[in-house]
Amino acid sequence: MEMVWWCIYILVAVQASMAKAGEDNVTYDGRSLIINGQRKLLFSGSIHYPRSTPQMWPSLIAKAKEGGVDVIQTYVFWNMHEPQPGEYDFSGRNDLVKFIKEIQAQGLYVCLRIGPFIESEWNYGGFPFWLHDVPGIVYRTNNEPFKLYMQNFTTKIVNLMKSEGLYASQGGPIILSQIENEYQNVEAAFHEKGAAYVKWAAKMAVDLGTGVPWVMCKQTDAPDPVINTCNGMRCGETFGGPNSPNKPSMWTEDWTSFYQVYGGEPYIRSAEDIAFHVALFIAKKGSYINYYMYHGGTNFGRTSSAYVITSYYDQAPLDEYGLLRQPKWGHLKELHAVIKNCSTPLLQGLQTNFSIGPLQQAYVFEQGKGACAAFLVNNDSTRNATVQFQDKAFELLPKSIGILPDCRNMVFNTAEVRTMPNKRIATVSEVFDAVSSWKEWKEEIPNFLDTSLQSDSLLEQMNTTKDVSDYLWYTFSFQPNSSCSQPVLHIESLGHVAHSYINSKYVEAGHGSHDTIGFSMDVPISLNDGMNNVSILSVMVGLQDSGAYMESKYAGLNNVNIQCSGSNSYDFTNYTWGYQIGLKGEKLEIYKEENLEKVEWSEIDDSTNTSLTWYKTTFDAPVGDDPIALNMSSMQKGQVWVNEQSIGRYWVSFHTPKGNPSQTLYHVPRSFLKPSGNVLIVLEELNGDPLQISLNTISVADFNSPNSYNHLPQFI
Repeated sequence: MEMVWWCIYILVAVQASMAKAGEDNVTYDGRSLIINGQRKLLFSGSIHYPRSTPQMWPSLIAKAKEGGVDVIQTYVFWNMHEPQPGEYDFSGRNDLVKFIKEIQAQGLYVCLRIGPFIESEWNYGGFPFWLHDVPGIVYRTNNEPFKLYMQNFTTKIVNLMKSEGLYASQGGPIILSQIENEYQNVEAAFHEKGAAYVKWAAKMAVDLGTGVPWVMCKQTDAPDPVINTCNGMRCGETFGGPNSPNKPSMWTEDWTSFYQVYGGEPYIRSAEDIAFHVALFIAKKGSYINYYMYHGGTNFGRTSSAYVITSYYDQAPLDEYGLLRQPKWGHLKELHAVIKNCSTPLLQGLQTNFSIGPLQQAYVFEQGKGACAAFLVNNDSTRNATVQFQDKAFELLPKSIGILPDCRNMVFNTAEVRTMPNKRIATVSEVFDAVSSWKEWKEEIPNFLDTSLQSDSLLEQMNTTKDVSDYLWYTFSFQPNSSCSQPVLHIESLGHVAHSYINSKYVEAGHGSHDTIGFSMDVPISLNDGMNNVSILSVMVGLQDSGAYMESKYAGLNNVNIQCSGSNSYDFTNYTWGYQIGLKGEKLEIYKEENLEKVEWSEIDDSTNTSLTWYKTTFDAPVGDDPIALNMSSMQKGQVWVNEQSIGRYWVSFHTPKGNPSQTLYHVPRSFLKPSGNVLIVLEELNGDPLQISLNTISVADFNSPNSYNHLPQFI
């Protein structure tokens, strides 16, 4: 009898445990995600942990929460976590677990977009470059080598999350995961192998048993039970909806602006436009909206993809420095509060929609006799509209949605912004204009005889450098005959930049752009009667981040010749070339304190031939807590380090169509600094003037407040 009671006790305990686990699981139906048995209407914001610092995370998350965000969404950055096969890094800015636990501590959920292909304007789409050298590999298709490594990394991340108890099924904050990323953009290129890969990726992810749903964005054929979701700016208009009536309507990327490239203007998306499309998506039964980005941050080091600037989605509700972008942040906060105030009828009620004018529509949610909410849409972008709804007249602004949480009173209109705008101000703390405070070291220009790597053809750049450096030297020597007059060096490249040198003297640079594949340049040169050394520095400004067959893409020089007057010319495309990977200063790591004396620094030389020069100085941290930025507007192109930390590439000389640099301010996180004696190292590729670099503190002020600052504001 005692044994019977013991068995009953065990059975009841197991059932209770299963019930509790079931309550913690996240499920979904055709209306929304269901958390702990309750439907949820969720606002989410993308914040990427490597694009900020651990010291910034608590403030960023807190500001997102204050803005009405329920979920923090982030990619997982494969190339940061597994820089070499089987060698993992989860320290510092890569501390994914710490980031998620901070989100959990502040009471928010997490959407973990594992990918592990992420695009994200991130170098190589997040793939570690060593993947390129796996025999027989073809990325993102039904290819066994790729699937092996993709599954290994995905499993590594899932197991890490499980070991820390971070899935909602374990009582943690992660309520969603994503596998792959916008695969439908390339699926057709792989024909039948593309569809097979989608099915494999979905099954592989689901079989990992996270206890939370998986999503695939921009993937109309996402297999059950994976949810297909929308990305874009107008998903209320463009999304075809879930591919099953049992899946909720979700928007994983609502672009709050757009990424910016060198040579490109910033994209300004208004608070009104964002609010309109959010409200429209909710009106059409959307229940999850993620802002991409809510905070963009900084592409430190060499992490940005081809031509993408260091500042990422600076026009997001939280700017690059984590400061509020008003009125965007405040307007969306108000929208979130209004929508959450009527979430019960939105999630539980019956939706109807009908015309209330030629370009006007009503979406109504009614639950029984009590709860009711309505969205009144004016699609006329030029005129106000007076509409009748439930025996009352309502005035709708152009291209706006009026929200009536009780179907009687319009408490919010997406085009009526009540938040005061602010402006961002850069205040100069120090100008590094003292010649005596700087030292310089000129990079050595290699000639053919200096090189140990040689080939009888032009080598592809990425496969040669393995992306350990932006730089690859192409060198050769030749002796022209006497008939070569008015020689012109002709270069064609599938890289991003080329610097040309004849006999170690700088001649000219050329570059491409984000929207073109490759570039060419014709450079008049002078040649000696005897042997001449030609050195061409090919430069990449990040690797591509998307597209089919990324593993087979080509970069670097692909055609070089010298044209003489008349018909005489020399073709060096198939010739004996010497190569040097990277710059000598990079190899010596002279931006590190222990290596500073490995080269002989000298006083600044005022000669005009200052290309490829390293500069160093020291400075004290500005007082206070305001964010800090270097103004590099006097420089041209290169990279910057502060206390051994790379704050990214700069390219001030690449102007926009309006004649402005795409970026002049470069973020230096406070956590990179000491109170005094901070070491600044600058690598300048062209002919910039370091004596005009300045250190600035960044702040915001109300748009209408008196400007008490002594310096012009940057970026309103």
